[in-house]
Amino acid sequence: MNKIAFCADFKLENNLIRLPLGTLCNTWFGLKQFFIPMPANLKFENIRQLRIVPKNGCFYAEYVYGLSSVINELDKSKVLGIDHGMNNWLTCVSNVGTSFIIDGLKLKSQNQGYNKRVAKLMSDRPNGFWTERLERLTEKRNRQLRHAVNKAARIVINHCIENKIGTLIFGWNTGQKSGANMGNKTNQKFVQIPTAKLKDRIEQLCKINGIVFVETEESYTSKASFLDGDSLPVYGEKPEGWKSSGKRVKRGLFRSGMNVYINADCNGAANVIRKVATKLGLCLSGVSRGSCAIR
Repeated sequence: MNKIAFCADFKLENNLIRLPLGTLCNTWFGLKQFFIPMPANLKFENIRQLRIVPKNGCFYAEYVYGLSSVINELDKSKVLGIDHGMNNWLTCVSNVGTSFIIDGLKLKSQNQGYNKRVAKLMSDRPNGFWTERLERLTEKRNRQLRHAVNKAARIVINHCIENKIGTLIFGWNTGQKSGANMGNKTNQKFVQIPTAKLKDRIEQLCKINGIVFVETEESYTSKASFLDGDSLPVYGEKPEGWKSSGKRVKRGLFRSGMNVYINADCNGAANVIRKVATKLGLCLSGVSRGSCAIR
């Protein structure tokens, strides 16, 4: 994708950014410059570079500027574990007795609607067929995804700041999307949801806000019982005869070996913390049974 970058030549005039086009463009088209509005949330002196990026029939202005770290009073011993999925995009459980779920159903529905409309418009068409209408649909869908990623990441970070949580554990198996084999329909839903971008955005915000971000593999976190303290082997290293003390009795519900029912994704998020608790010296006594029972 081609980008036009303006470094030192842009100027601010009447709250508009002036971008010069050069003598060649003036000779051919009679245009010396053009103007774009100055964003209200930025200071002009902080902008280091301005990029004009073409995407799906329109242009984006990308502002490159420096960011300083935010000083927050956080406790590194307080931790939030995150388990990701589809219907429940992010399930978060902490060792301070809090838990919450970020719904993924709306995003999945938007993505499904986009796929149906694109399939209808491209039916009986040759390979490579594309129109301005498809460009507009794709751009709208991309904006929805970006908005969802930024909003979800901000919810997670705000929760950490409000509860003074200084460590965040994100369960992630590298290459899981490229190797997904859950059937064509489920694969399409899973692969097209931008969870990797969400993880990267959360990591960026963690660095800015002074939160320790830890990524860990999440094998067997959904199968093992947190309340029973089942061991959590690494993928490919499961001991012979390993068996979970509990089991998932139906969608979204996990029964422990002590016959206690909790949210299945909360069970996975709590086990994500357990994956690295010993290594990081984290205390899990604050992960309550009540916080894992949300629906």
